[in-house]
Amino acid sequence: TSRFQLLFRAYLIGLGFFTLTRLTLLLISWPDVQASAADLLKIFSTGLLFDSGFFSYALIVPTLYLWLFPQKFWGKKLHGWWLKLVFFAALYAGCFVAVAEYLFWDEFSVRFNFISIDYLIYRREVTDNILESYPVGLLFAGMFVVALLLFYLLRGMIDQALLTRESLARRLIALLLLGLPVVSYFGLNQPLRQVSGNVYQNELASNGPYQFVAAFRNNQIDYRQFYASLPKQLASDELRRAVSQPNATYESNRLFDIKRTINNPGPEKRLNIIMIMVESLSSDYIGYFGNRQNLTPNLDALIDKSLFFTNFYATGTRTTRGLEAVTLSIPPTPGRSIVKRIGRETDQWSLGNVLDQKGYQSYFIYGGRSYFENMNAFFGGNGYRIIDQSSVPDEEMEFTNAWGMSDGDIYRQTLKAADRSAAQQKPFFMHLMTTSNHRPYTYPEGKIDIPSGSGRPGAIKYTDYAIGEFLRQARSKPWFKDTLFVILADHQAGSAGKRALPVERYHIPLWIYSPGHVAPGKVSTLASQIDLPPTLLGLLNMSYESFFFGKDILRMQPDEERAFIANYQNLGLFDGRQMAILEPRKVIRMQRGLASGDIEETAATADDPLVRRTISYYQGAAYIFGHRLNAWNAEK
Repeated sequence: TSRFQLLFRAYLIGLGFFTLTRLTLLLISWPDVQASAADLLKIFSTGLLFDSGFFSYALIVPTLYLWLFPQKFWGKKLHGWWLKLVFFAALYAGCFVAVAEYLFWDEFSVRFNFISIDYLIYRREVTDNILESYPVGLLFAGMFVVALLLFYLLRGMIDQALLTRESLARRLIALLLLGLPVVSYFGLNQPLRQVSGNVYQNELASNGPYQFVAAFRNNQIDYRQFYASLPKQLASDELRRAVSQPNATYESNRLFDIKRTINNPGPEKRLNIIMIMVESLSSDYIGYFGNRQNLTPNLDALIDKSLFFTNFYATGTRTTRGLEAVTLSIPPTPGRSIVKRIGRETDQWSLGNVLDQKGYQSYFIYGGRSYFENMNAFFGGNGYRIIDQSSVPDEEMEFTNAWGMSDGDIYRQTLKAADRSAAQQKPFFMHLMTTSNHRPYTYPEGKIDIPSGSGRPGAIKYTDYAIGEFLRQARSKPWFKDTLFVILADHQAGSAGKRALPVERYHIPLWIYSPGHVAPGKVSTLASQIDLPPTLLGLLNMSYESFFFGKDILRMQPDEERAFIANYQNLGLFDGRQMAILEPRKVIRMQRGLASGDIEETAATADDPLVRRTISYYQGAAYIFGHRLNAWNAEK
């Protein structure tokens, strides 16, 4: 066994790890994969290509080491121990990656992506979450035993390699291996893993570590370079028509300038607003939408007392997308959300800034530590005061877990802050972001009839219980009668589907509750999270300057209805029957039959009116954000 035979065998062992991982993920997801023999061939052959691409990078250092390390030291005992230790560490790393991929897939049904990068950045929350959710000690011990067993079976080839003697000339031939990373860099790209219209198949054809690195490279995506565009003037005109309503007056004719004055005649209602954004509150959990587990009795009872929106959609699949949408009223731009774009997250045309101009005190209240996901910089830089776990004394928190204080604790802090603002005779706007409905699904014992930590249903029921208790206590406050209570989700609990943008995985509930000010009723208008800010301001009968892309849902005409549905790279606009989707490489697709469930996806062009509308929204959002047109300090 020569040095480079050892390297080749290490490559084969690595392929074995990745192939076994791919097979495991395939088996646990088989009902959703629905793969034929031809599909399986494409999945595993493409997977082999990406696995090899990853190893072409991973083996650069070992190749240089085996080539350059002096011959006279090759047989030394100390070097032998060192090489064996490195080999064992590589085997252990392979086990670790395989387990990590399994757990990540179990929660998100995808390979490593932006989320996995966040998991590294916010180590405290994520580490605590993992420790509370999984038998970490047993997992690490199991990985150690497997790596040790594999090392025992393979140690002979290392011993043989240590006895070989190779000339420098022969070792120079091995430098050809260093050409493989160059081939991978220019030859492998994300479109190659799109082997099917089934998202599960595409993810299985990928390589986890390769996707992890790709996520670093693609955390922001230039719209003009990668997406279909219209001529600027045409896109600008389309966008201005799309966001206009009868009570809106534009201030200029500049390109993509959608700044306008919204006129709502009559006296303003200076009502308080408490907006509760509930972690992962899928519509599937609500009895109104067919759930029979009775997990949300308080929220179900609130439906007939509220303005309840039955056809409302999240813009994305991550908390920061929901926060971005209801705060800035802007469609999702490709890549990571604006909340997390460090250096560009502040001074935006936010709901908090608009209300502050009206004399409000705006708060962002979060159960965890707001440095997570850059929320402190985003909300602090956009007119909000911040209350989070780090600002609450330990003795005031009944229960905490990896993600922060319980929902009950958040609501107690909200009541205190509302009392303070009311005492100052100032209207307040409070945007809450809860944390309890999140793995490890733990909460204070004795509140509901499901034990803490037993799974998502218990977390949902505790979330509902905490909201019910909060509203019960709020009703005794003098400020209750002059307050709008808004309840919605940041996103659904799961985003996995057979299609890139499964519409049903974006549907969320929305309540607006204010006895005496908002008449109960059901609103079936198709709308999106970005429409919430103008809707709330409309309910308050406020006139204001706006750079919002959203519209007042209660004033929408049938031909204006639409929902923005996106992930980090696919951008969709759903009109209730069909959805136009913009993809990188300037690809345009159309999904039809969404209302009937008989879905067909075809290629489309900008000649289609829905496609033009879609492009104008997303191209305009990228242009406006990129040119800071929606900043408070932008030139008039």
